[in-house]
Amino acid sequence: MTREELLAAIDKKYLDMGQDPNVHLSGLLHAEPMKYWDFVQLDALLGLQTQRTQLPDEMVFIMYHQINELVFKMILWEMQQIAHVENIEPEKFVMHLMRISRYFDMLSNSFTIMGDGMEVDQYMKFRDTLTPASGFQSAQYRKIEIASTELINLIDYRFRTTIDRETPYLHAYNNMYWQVAGNDHKTGKRSKLMVNFDEKYKKELIEWMKEYNTINLWTKFKQLPRDFQNNKELINAMRHYDHTVNISWVMHHYHAAGKYINSEKGNAEATGGSDWQKYMHPKYQKRIFFPELWSEDELQHWGITNLEGYKTLK
Repeated sequence: MTREELLAAIDKKYLDMGQDPNVHLSGLLHAEPMKYWDFVQLDALLGLQTQRTQLPDEMVFIMYHQINELVFKMILWEMQQIAHVENIEPEKFVMHLMRISRYFDMLSNSFTIMGDGMEVDQYMKFRDTLTPASGFQSAQYRKIEIASTELINLIDYRFRTTIDRETPYLHAYNNMYWQVAGNDHKTGKRSKLMVNFDEKYKKELIEWMKEYNTINLWTKFKQLPRDFQNNKELINAMRHYDHTVNISWVMHHYHAAGKYINSEKGNAEATGGSDWQKYMHPKYQKRIFFPELWSEDELQHWGITNLEGYKTLK
């Protein structure tokens, strides 16, 4: 584009907005040039790490979880670009799905940072200052699950027969698979972990459930042309995403947590007080986003045997 064409395009842009192009050009004349540290808000970002103890490895723990939340935000950003496009082109669906899968691959491969990056003695000391907070309380992760599949696939496996399309959203929320971690397994009462979570996010998550009820990834996939639904490459991409989120990433997390909690200095209990092993392990909860893309044998052995060999259809 020539200089004259560029200026004409600028004039048109601001005139269409009812703005004076000369005012905006004058503002550009006086504006400071962009700098990297301003663009990424580096000072603010690096100032968000606040330790509760003087133990050095607590900083690793804080930053690792902040990185996770930033990646979760990237994933939700891609999901919105699938969900909110009517009659989405199959190629666009695949493009964003592959981005999402790559983000989760990165997360799955990152657990050695936490698993091998902290001294057990330090972790077992600073973790007591975190109680009753827990990674369970990541609302962004709950949003990712809800935006991935139909709600029935996130309901506690024991109660799915009691849920249908007419079920109130509040009832569905109260029966989500992760609610099992919301009860103190010693007293049977609602844990402080869950009381705090509900106070902050319950209303927001129920609204999110309503929004994504018919525009989640699984529903959008089933709206694609039949030829695309039968495309092996796309099916493998969907299976890869499902496996990565609900088995690979979960089990990496499970083993990393177990290294510390089940150590000689551990107490086999999560900071939130949940029965973390039964809550996390996929063989108990059967978290499966796209059940119709898996064989009956694969579904039966979900989280029990290594499904790596099942991931690619020929």
